[in-house]
Amino acid sequence: MKPWLQLVFFTCIFSIRHTGAEFFTSIGQMTDLIYAEKDLVRSLKEYIRAEENKLSQIKSWAEKMDVLTSKSTSDPEGYLAHPVNAYKLVKRLNTDWLELENLVLQDTTNGFIANLTIQRQFFPTEEDETGAAKALMRLQDTYKLDPETLSRGNLPGTKYRSTLTVGDCFGMGKTAYNDGDYYHTVLWMEQALKQHDEGEDTTVSKVEILDYLSYAVFQFGDLHRAMELTRRLISLDSTHERAGSNLRYFEKLLEKEREEEEKDKSTNKTTTTTEPVVQSGAYERPLDYLPERDIYEALCRGEGVKMTPRRQKRLFCRYHDGNRNPHLLIAPFKEEDEWDSPHIVRYYDVMSDEEIEKIKQLAKPRLARATVRDPKTGVLTVASYRVSKSSWLEEDDDPVVAKVNHRMQQITGLTVKTAELLQVANYGMGGQYEPHFDFSRRPFDSTLKSEGNRLATFLNYMSDVEAGGATVFPDFGAAIWPKKGTAVFWYNLFRSGEGDYRTRHAACPVLVGCKWVSNKWFHERGNEFLRPCGRTEVD
Repeated sequence: MKPWLQLVFFTCIFSIRHTGAEFFTSIGQMTDLIYAEKDLVRSLKEYIRAEENKLSQIKSWAEKMDVLTSKSTSDPEGYLAHPVNAYKLVKRLNTDWLELENLVLQDTTNGFIANLTIQRQFFPTEEDETGAAKALMRLQDTYKLDPETLSRGNLPGTKYRSTLTVGDCFGMGKTAYNDGDYYHTVLWMEQALKQHDEGEDTTVSKVEILDYLSYAVFQFGDLHRAMELTRRLISLDSTHERAGSNLRYFEKLLEKEREEEEKDKSTNKTTTTTEPVVQSGAYERPLDYLPERDIYEALCRGEGVKMTPRRQKRLFCRYHDGNRNPHLLIAPFKEEDEWDSPHIVRYYDVMSDEEIEKIKQLAKPRLARATVRDPKTGVLTVASYRVSKSSWLEEDDDPVVAKVNHRMQQITGLTVKTAELLQVANYGMGGQYEPHFDFSRRPFDSTLKSEGNRLATFLNYMSDVEAGGATVFPDFGAAIWPKKGTAVFWYNLFRSGEGDYRTRHAACPVLVGCKWVSNKWFHERGNEFLRPCGRTEVD
């Protein structure tokens, strides 16, 4: 029951009770009760309409969610392969269901609320929703997607198309704003405003959108456009105090700029400005901490790959028997050169579908947020540049783990006795691992003394990825795309034991799909005679 309806309802009852003792003595006065009762009935009908409207909203939501969950539960991974579906799932469970809870709480619905309260402890948190929103922004930047493309769900290889509402776009913009990211704030608030102007039904007002948008634009130094947006806001809500204050502040700044320009003209001085150049409301994406950002993201899009015809001629396909390994003489693996220097090869049919499913089944209950080692402290911690979940499998967990390990040993000719456990990783929404080295450059790593450094990487692709998800090497411009059942292999160290800095690589964000990989890191110890030193430091 809405508070104001409660007030009217009980005010009428109070009025009747308060005057009851006096009305029977005067019919004239009793006529007032007739009108009071009429008003009581009117307020009661309004209450009934409000309750019916609430039930109608709940029923509509239930029907919509019934259709949606029927579709999503039929193919969970396929449905979540579309990043917009993944974002909206997190947003629904963290925000939309809470709004429904508040709606239902207006009445006594103990059964539903009790169930929702119990289930809610397992729902995504605010941090999850923020992370999902940032993942969409990461995909937007990496693959140069405008907000319109993401909002309309026009992504390649998608089976379940989904769109973003005005409220969704507004939520994206708010996430960016709260993070001090005015670049994405502008992009998403503009998209929200565009869809609002097109007549999309929403509970978000233009005033709210313009409030965020005008301030974000001002942060880019675009004073004229900030004033234009603020004036539009005031035209919709003339009582908006912050907008009025901002407009006066913007006008003072503009007047100050004009005075300085006039002063410079009178003294024939030319001034330079550090403010960003703005043309038609377009703003440049700010630089960040990653020096090879542009190269890395271009490779993720399949651009800038330095595969020249001359290099292509040096790449071959062959059958690989592991240097005449008895197990591979009869059934050698198909080997394909992916790059010449450093040498990167791909092996085909390394893992069967049955083995892949078994390893995924073993890994899923143990998946935890992947960590990185802090370069200053050496402590493992989560980081925004590594977005995935991983688990570690031992040979005792299942015979298939020992079988896959043994196979990698046969292919590489290296021993797995000093290798790390089989790591299984699943990249979620916008999952990535920005450019990094697999070998350690930190002298305090305890494993360096006992097992040596990470000599080589054997990376199994356990799924196809519809779009994105490549393994890229920014230093020499290579991009390797996932193919289910294949594996890629490269050495991280020269024969001298020195790190090969060319092997700095990255796992690109998954645009569409669900990426599963497993990898084995072979260490130096035990492989001294299997891969002996060369004659020079860089052999």
